[in-house]
Amino acid sequence: MEENILCQWSVIRSILAILQWWGFNVTVIIVNKWIFQKMDFKYPLSVSCIHFICSAIGAYLVIKVLKLKPLIPVEPEDRWRRIFPMSFVFCINIVLGNVSLRYIPVSFMQTIKSFTPATTVILQWLVWRKYFEWQIWASLVPIVGGILLTSITELSFNMFGFCAALFGCLATSTKTILAESLLHGYKFDSINTVYHMAPFATMILAVPALLLEGSGVLEWIQTCPSLFSSLVIIFGSGVLAFCLNFSIFYVIHSTTAVTFNVAGNLKVAVAVTCSWLIFRNPISAMNAIGCGITLVGCTFYGYVRHMLAQQPPGTPRTPQTPRGKMELLPLVNEKLDDKV
Repeated sequence: MEENILCQWSVIRSILAILQWWGFNVTVIIVNKWIFQKMDFKYPLSVSCIHFICSAIGAYLVIKVLKLKPLIPVEPEDRWRRIFPMSFVFCINIVLGNVSLRYIPVSFMQTIKSFTPATTVILQWLVWRKYFEWQIWASLVPIVGGILLTSITELSFNMFGFCAALFGCLATSTKTILAESLLHGYKFDSINTVYHMAPFATMILAVPALLLEGSGVLEWIQTCPSLFSSLVIIFGSGVLAFCLNFSIFYVIHSTTAVTFNVAGNLKVAVAVTCSWLIFRNPISAMNAIGCGITLVGCTFYGYVRHMLAQQPPGTPRTPQTPRGKMELLPLVNEKLDDKV
């Protein structure tokens, strides 16, 4: 009886964790798009900088003041040698995401972000010379095909936004690859990641945001008809961005790897649907099919990775499998690119 109650509570906790993760993630995306499109605040660097500031303050409160999470300390020499390079890539990743959101619809941006598993595998194959089973390469085919179909049939296609989203995938993949070497020995959760990297990211982005967007932001402040409510929405998006990091931590600890993968892909479908209901951006039938193929491919890719990871160590491998230590490098979960 007690085991059944515990099992039921575990299922309920997992569902609640997924729902709150979906809620924060979709809300952050929709609010950011609303800021760029409806409020005419077309300054993605400034929005990203506000997100970093809010996230840094939030992480400090959670760890230092409220003590809800223990601090994972970092050696002083590692701050600049290891944390700073990661923060730089971390910053580029978030900025490119917001830049793409400024120019293309949420549905298109989210579909392109699903290309991250493919870029991660390709980069690890090229840079690390890491070997992947043929099943992994085969599982990438529907992802690539779906992205191509979506891009060709996108009715609101913008080359600059498309390139920003695509380079954002490369930045996310680079972040996962660098994390394997630069953060080796540090088991950061999402909150500690933000605590250590958000201040560096703010420092990196503050000057470019000021130089490139400062005059435009001042002009917007002077001409904005409802300044107070608009600033509340902009800074509220920063608070929501931090809450998203907390929700990621909760969902990872409340679900299995397979559930997390499926929920991550369904989250994209929820974000696409909600954005269409709010912004009514035109979506053709072939575009929707391409998006669906991409999401199914991402789910299949996650399933293949999970099945290969479950194989016992003695399972026979194909003859060309290298026996070097690079083969043991794990793929980092790409679904953690939602942070900040």
